Amino acid sequence: MKDEQLLELIRTHQPLSIRQEIELIIRLSLPSMLAQLSTIMMFYIDASMVGSLGAKASASVALVTSTLWVFGGLTAAVAMGFAVQVAHFVGASDEYSARKVLRQAYVCATLCALILSSIGVFISNPLPHWLGGAPEICEDGSKYFLIFAISLPFMQLNFLSGAMLRCSGNMKIPSLVNILMCIFDVFFNFIFIFDSHEVNLLGFKFSVFGANLGVAGAALGTACAFILSSAIMTFFAAIKSPKLSLLKEKESFKPQKEIVVKAIKIGVPIALQHLAISLAQIISTMIVAPLGIIALSAHSFAITVESICYMPGNGISEAATTLVGQSIGAKRPKLTFAFAKISVAVGVFVMSIAGILMYVFAPELLSIMTPVKEIQDLAVGILRIEAFAEPLCAVAIVSYGVFVGAGDTFAPSLMNFFSMWGVRLTSAYLMAPHFGLYGVWIAMCGELCFRGLIFLIRLLKGSWLKKALPKKMEIKEEVTA
Repeated sequence: MKDEQLLELIRTHQPLSIRQEIELIIRLSLPSMLAQLSTIMMFYIDASMVGSLGAKASASVALVTSTLWVFGGLTAAVAMGFAVQVAHFVGASDEYSARKVLRQAYVCATLCALILSSIGVFISNPLPHWLGGAPEICEDGSKYFLIFAISLPFMQLNFLSGAMLRCSGNMKIPSLVNILMCIFDVFFNFIFIFDSHEVNLLGFKFSVFGANLGVAGAALGTACAFILSSAIMTFFAAIKSPKLSLLKEKESFKPQKEIVVKAIKIGVPIALQHLAISLAQIISTMIVAPLGIIALSAHSFAITVESICYMPGNGISEAATTLVGQSIGAKRPKLTFAFAKISVAVGVFVMSIAGILMYVFAPELLSIMTPVKEIQDLAVGILRIEAFAEPLCAVAIVSYGVFVGAGDTFAPSLMNFFSMWGVRLTSAYLMAPHFGLYGVWIAMCGELCFRGLIFLIRLLKGSWLKKALPKKMEIKEEVTA
């Protein structure tokens, strides 16, 4: 594979031209973008199918969505605490140590997921009431969150195995498995959400069983999709991967202090950042909830559509994490900095195009998600405000991926925290009473631009790279031609 050949140039300290660096970023980003797209489409499909049940059903899911992100973000943080170490070991051509990290990651991540799942089950009933939901939507919101909480260990397994494959340089398998997960989700949603009905396909009529579970069926369909995809993803990471296969040697799964402590140092700031941002999104939902069911539904649908625009940035960010992580493992600071700058530039270019497309096609996207014209019009208006923030949003997203690859997560997490809580929430709280949902999204747009600027300044200063590669470390730059 061409991408594996290019990655080998990093590990063997061979020179890469600018064209090869860009090609490698694109080759790793495209599968990751597809993986991001499939995950986003899964939530898009859920929202569309639930949206067909009416505004109350949509609002019940919208009410707990931000809290779902809290738990999902924490599982992702646990995964990255170990996966970044794998990237460093693979870059240093130490695959034995990479497999040692993988073994311990499965044990630690499973324990963390079980704890999170228990907490989620415990709070599932009162949560919608805490969030200020109207009585008519709280019951469905509780059911949706409960099923999600029970499925958390499988989500953790899926995130962990996928992150390990990506950090080892394999972007294609996680992409394909996530596409399968999207297909699974559609299949199970049709079964669980709707009642039994007759389908006419190419002139043939046949009956399709339906459990008619409504909102709870959407959560159950997604849970089943996670269960199947996590099994497939783990098979490829732990069994089939040439670099990570645990069948190569019989070693202990017992966690070791050095690896766990490093995972904590990397993962805890990521987890706290996800927690702070997701809690900020919950507060944002609480700011929006008093504006009414129409505003809450429009807010949720707009976030789902906007996440499609984030997809290329997140894909490039994951590629940057892999490339920066392996370059640091290979002790090549110049190449690391080159990958960082080029990744951000590519991210800005691609997300600027995505922002333009979102602005133009917002009405069509919203019409698929909900038949309610009032919700469509409001969501289109706020999305077109947000489109102007996409270039600088790309800077923040991709730069963060660079910092994670370097194992430098504390300062960026503080920056995200300050930006969300000090800028976005404050301005949204002040503007919502005067400008309604538009005020909330104007605040969001301004905060994303601010965050992009402070991340760009930190990236170009290069202090993160000096921290990852201290002077006492032996540096192995590329050989000269």
